[in-house]
Formats: sequence, C-alpha cells, structure tokens
Amino acid sequence: MPKTTTRRAPGPGARRTMTAAARAAAKRAERGHREAGAAMAGDEDSPRRAERPRAGRTVLVEAPKDGWDDPPEPSPEAFEEDAPQEPSEPRPGGRRRPLALLLAVLLVAGLVALAALGWQYRDGRLTESARTEALTAARKAAPIVLSYDYRHLDKDFSRARAHLTGDFRDEYGKTTKTVVAPTAEKYHGVVKARVAAPGSGGAPAASVVSASPDKVVVLLFVNQVTESTQVSGSRLDQNRVRMTMDRTGDGWKVSAVDAL
Repeated sequence: MPKTTTRRAPGPGARRTMTAAARAAAKRAERGHREAGAAMAGDEDSPRRAERPRAGRTVLVEAPKDGWDDPPEPSPEAFEEDAPQEPSEPRPGGRRRPLALLLAVLLVAGLVALAALGWQYRDGRLTESARTEALTAARKAAPIVLSYDYRHLDKDFSRARAHLTGDFRDEYGKTTKTVVAPTAEKYHGVVKARVAAPGSGGAPAASVVSASPDKVVVLLFVNQVTESTQVSGSRLDQNRVRMTMDRTGDGWKVSAVDAL
C-alpha cells in the first residue's frame, strides 16, 4: 500500500518564525535601497572627483563664471634672477684677441727697434763722414783765417770770411776792420799761420774732439810767424786752437775759434 504523508497546518510558533524572517528581509531590502541611493549621490558628485587628474586621461576643467584672473606678468629682473646661470662659453675668437694684440705689440716694438737701429746706423755713418770732412776743412781754413798781410788786407780778410759762417763771420768782419787792419797798417804787420806737422813730415797735427752729423769740434796745433816794425826779425808762436765746424749748404764752415 502506498505510504500516505500527512502535513500539519502551521501553528502560532511557525507564524512568529515567518514574521521574523519577513522583518529581516525587509531590513535587508531597506539597507540595499539606502546603499543604492548613496551610490547615486556619489555619481552626482563624480564631476568633482573627476577634477582630479588621473594618469593617462585628459582632464577638462570648467572655467569659473567670473573668468580666470590673469596672473601678473613677470618682470625682466625676475627672468634674470630665476634663469639658471649657465657657465659662459668663450665666444669664437675670444682667445685669439689677446694673442693678436700681443703679436701687434711685438710687431710695433720690433719695427721701433729696427727703426732705432737703422737711425743709429745712419747717424753713425753720417758722423763718421762728418769727422773726416770737417777735419779736412779745418786744416784748410786755419792757415787762411789766422793769416794776413798789411799790403793786401782786404783780399786776405775776404778769403777768410769765405770759410766762416753764422755770428762768427760777422764778429770777424768787425774785429778785423776796427782792430786788426789799423794795427797791421801802422806797424806793417804780417802774420803767416800753418798747422804744425810732425818732424817726420806726417799729417798736420789736428784731431777731432767731438762730432755729430752737423757739428764737429777740431783741435789744431798752429804755428804763427809774426813780422812787424815792433819785432826785430820774426817771432814764432805755437798755439793750440779749437775750431768749431758747422755743416752748411756750401760745405763745412768755421763757426768759432778759441785759442787755448
């Protein structure tokens, strides 16, 4: 025979159990609705959270209603102060300038030294030439300048002035005219001068004391033989004479005569 199962109707205890389960389910449903509302509220605030930049995404920021305030423009000084100080690199050719300047200075110094040496060489050559020429002119002029004869004074004085120059020429003319000529004519004076020479018959005794290209001082030993009515026979005077010779357009001339 088939087995028959008999179900009992729920009693009061079962109702209480079902009521508690219903309440728990209602609370769970209410809590679920509350969480869903919070999630929806969170979605409304999502634009604010979107303001935070996320890696790999483009962030769009809405401008405020009043617009953005323009930041103050930085001054040039701020750029200079904030700019990183990079080590200055030498400009092209910067190191060449001192070298070029040094070479220019050395070149100028070399040219000056060369010019000085050239001038000294030229001056030495001219001085040496002046010594020879002036000494020869002094030996020739001394006998003429220091001699005269009362019988032809004008001729002798004229020849002498041809070897003179400058103020000494004028002084010689005044002295011979006012002193020498009257005395020579009165006493029939005759003076013959010659540059002394060694007994062996060598060159006349004359030497250069100092020399430059345009002026030479010569020392001569001159013998003067004087005849006059005041002297019995003749008188020999051995003199040392210093003659200054100047270069002129007409050659070397006597500019001074001093008896030593």
